Amino acid sequence: MTTATHALNAPVHAAPNRPNMVSVGTVVWLASELMFFAALFAMYFSLRAAVPELWATESAKLNVPFALINTIILVSSSFSCQFGVFAAENLQPRRTGGLMNLKKWGMVEWFILTFILGAIFVSVQAYEYTELVHHGVSLSSNAYGSAFYMTTGFHGLHVTGGLIAFLLIIGRAYIAKKFGHFEATSAIVTSYYWHFVDVVWIALFAIIYFLK
Repeated sequence: MTTATHALNAPVHAAPNRPNMVSVGTVVWLASELMFFAALFAMYFSLRAAVPELWATESAKLNVPFALINTIILVSSSFSCQFGVFAAENLQPRRTGGLMNLKKWGMVEWFILTFILGAIFVSVQAYEYTELVHHGVSLSSNAYGSAFYMTTGFHGLHVTGGLIAFLLIIGRAYIAKKFGHFEATSAIVTSYYWHFVDVVWIALFAIIYFLK
């Protein structure tokens, strides 16, 4: 009887609130990606300091308004991505209303919009590369061309990787018999990556196109 009484009066210890390991792993991986882009920035500034006259000549060939519009497209994709995360957190994979009723959109619709915006960004960047090559700015033309294509090109590859991730998340939402926390977590960590890619581009855009 005494043992039972002590057992009833013993404090109940709550289960430890451990962080989601997928989210932690994604954050750690993004930290390594941040160091990678920091190295690219260091390369860019080192080459620029060595030949400032070349930078002044070659950067004049950049179409800043064109790149600004493309930047706005990519930044707007972060907003649609976050709305998709909100829907995923509410365990709403697909829309519950009309297609034009954005308030009823689910994760899939918002992520499809994000994919379209990201694909437009990559396509416009490819077009910009074509125009620059016609103006004599290529990867092997000079130090400026090498720095420009390496920094923006690696970022473009990261954006492409994000687009593939969105397709996988969308496909999983259609395949899954029940949309649960596992699927929602995958959508959330994908958004971490996409926001990271967007922030990196804002820094790249400011440095390459505006910093004189």
